[in-house]
Amino acid sequence: MAQGTGSINSDYKDWEWSDDAGERARLLQSPSVETVPKNSESQGNGLGATSALGAVFIVVNAALGAGLLNFPAAFSMAGGVAAGITLQMCMLIFIIGGLVILAYCSQASNERTYQEVVWAVCGKVPGVLCEVAIAVYTFGTCIAFLIIIGDQEDKIIAALVKEPEEVGSSHWYTDRKFTISITAFLLILPLSIPKEIGFQKYASSLSVIGTWYVTAVIIIKYIWPDKELVPVEIPTSPSTWTAVFNAMPTICFGFQCHVSSVPVFNSMKQPEVKTWGAVVTAAMVIALFVYTGTGICGFLTFGAGVEQDVLMSYPSNDIPVALARAFIILCVLTSYPILHFCGRAVLEGLWLRYTGVTVEEDVVRERRRRLLQTISWFLLTLLLALFIPDIGKVISVIGGLAACFIFVFPGLCLIQAKLSEIQETRAISWWAQVSYGVFMVTLGAFIFGQTTANAIFVDLTA
Repeated sequence: MAQGTGSINSDYKDWEWSDDAGERARLLQSPSVETVPKNSESQGNGLGATSALGAVFIVVNAALGAGLLNFPAAFSMAGGVAAGITLQMCMLIFIIGGLVILAYCSQASNERTYQEVVWAVCGKVPGVLCEVAIAVYTFGTCIAFLIIIGDQEDKIIAALVKEPEEVGSSHWYTDRKFTISITAFLLILPLSIPKEIGFQKYASSLSVIGTWYVTAVIIIKYIWPDKELVPVEIPTSPSTWTAVFNAMPTICFGFQCHVSSVPVFNSMKQPEVKTWGAVVTAAMVIALFVYTGTGICGFLTFGAGVEQDVLMSYPSNDIPVALARAFIILCVLTSYPILHFCGRAVLEGLWLRYTGVTVEEDVVRERRRRLLQTISWFLLTLLLALFIPDIGKVISVIGGLAACFIFVFPGLCLIQAKLSEIQETRAISWWAQVSYGVFMVTLGAFIFGQTTANAIFVDLTA
C-alpha cells in the first residue's frame, strides 16, 4: 500500500483525556517480544531484535492455543470436512489482510500497540471501544481457560480413582467445582498478582510444545484408532445454510493474533510492510495446517458426536491423551496470567485516561488498585467458569469479539488512513483499498452480530 502524504488524526494530541496516562496501556505487549522505546531515534532504522524467522515463530505462537480443542466440533457444525476447509481458506485471506493493514497503520501513525494504533488512526471513540473490547475478550478467554482446566482434570481424576465417567464424582475432593477452585487459588492467582510477568517467554515455548503434541496425538489416534472409538455419524453437508456460520467464532478465536501482532512488527530488525506480509502469510499457513489437521482428524474420529473440547471425547485411561491433557493444563495455567495481564493493562490505561492522572503521580496507589483489579477479575472469571461448563458457549461469544479485532478495527484503520491522505486525484488503487476496508468492516460486523445473537439465543433457550 502506497503511503500518501498527510497526517493521521492530527488532533490526536488535543483529546480531553490525558496523553501521558495513556502510556500505561502500552503494557499490552506480545510474549517474547522486546521492542525499542517508542521515541527512540533508531525506530524504523532496522535496530529491532527480532528476525523475520523469529517473527514467524512468535506470530504462530500467538495464533495457536487452547482454541484448537474446539476445531473438530467447528467442523461438525460447519457440515463436514469440505465446508470446514472452505470456510477457513476464505477467512484466511482477510485474516492475513488485517495483519498487513495493522502493520501499515502502525508505521503511518508511529504507534506500537494495537489499541494505540486504533486510537491514533481512528480517533477517541473507536479507541475506547477497542480497549473495552480487548478487556472483555481477555476476560472471556480467562473463563474459557478455567473451563478447559476443569475438563482435563475431570478426565485425569476419573482415570486415577477408576470411577465410571457416566456416574460422576462421588467424593467432594473429586468434584469439578472443587478441583477448578483449588487449582485456581493455589496456582493461577499467585501468578496473576505480580506487576510484571517475566516468565511469559518460557510459557510461550511450553504452549507451542503442548499445542503440537495435542495435534500429533489427535492425528495419530485417527490414523491408528482404538477399537472403542467409532464415530456416531459423519456429516457431509451442513444441516442448514446458516449452520456454516456457527463455525466462524471458533475460526476467529483460533486465528486471532492481531492484538499481539503490532508489537511483533515493531520489534523486527526490518519493520517493513512487504516483509511483514511474507511473515504473517507463512505464520498463518502453519497455523492453518495445525488447525486443519486437528479439526479434520478429530471430526472424522468421532463424527457428529465430538465434544466441544475434543479431548473430552477420548477415554480417561488413554495414556497419550492423558499426557496431552496435562500439557493443556500447564499451557492454560501459564497463559491465564498473561491474558489477565493484558486485560489489566488496558483497564489501567482507561482508568488513568479517565481520571487524567499521569503514571508518575499514580505510583503510590498503583499497587492497591492492581490487587483490587486482580482479585476482582480472578473471582469473577472463576465464578462464571464454575457455572458455565461448556467451552463452546464461551467461544461463541468471544469469537465474535475476535472478529472485531481481525476485521472491524483493521478495516476502520485502513479507511481512515486512506481518507487522511492528501491527494489531488484519487487513483483506482485508492478506491480499491477503501472498498476493501469497507468490506472488512461489513464482514466483521456481520460475524460479530450473527455469532453474538446466536450465542444469546442458544443460551436463553437451552
